[in-house]
Amino acid sequence: MRMVLRATTIFLTAASGLALAACGGTASPTSNGAAASPSQAALIHTQSMKVGSSTMTVLKNAKGLTLYYFTPDTSSTVACTGACATNWPPLLSTGDTPTSSPSLPGQLTVMNGTNGKQVVYNGHPLYTYAKDGDSGDAYGQGIGGKWFVATPDLAAAAAANAGSGGYTPSY
Repeated sequence: MRMVLRATTIFLTAASGLALAACGGTASPTSNGAAASPSQAALIHTQSMKVGSSTMTVLKNAKGLTLYYFTPDTSSTVACTGACATNWPPLLSTGDTPTSSPSLPGQLTVMNGTNGKQVVYNGHPLYTYAKDGDSGDAYGQGIGGKWFVATPDLAAAAAANAGSGGYTPSY
């Protein structure tokens, strides 16, 4: 009797584990700390917030963290890789067509590069900042004179052959 009871218990435990696993998997995290989301979920959102002494509408990732662009990047070259990408995690996409809510006036694309499938807005690869902890943070604004919050009206990035240098953000 004990043997039948033990076999039944093992069978039911295994069967219930398989049933739970069949209900669906969990999203795996991307390098920017955000969970990969279904293709219909918006990857980018906007939020009005105070940045320095100004209130502006900025781009946010799915977790609500502020998105930034790096002026040495071009529309075809990512300059922030390796150790840089540790402090400035790139916004990565699981698909080839990132979405936003609400719609953005500019072009949202994906660039396959050293960092993976990095989301690009108007030719600017997008990043979060490791020191931003919640949706009200924009600690990366202006760092080194090269990191700026991304806004919906961000002007198109320069092409790689146009040279690098002082791109001025359009706010």
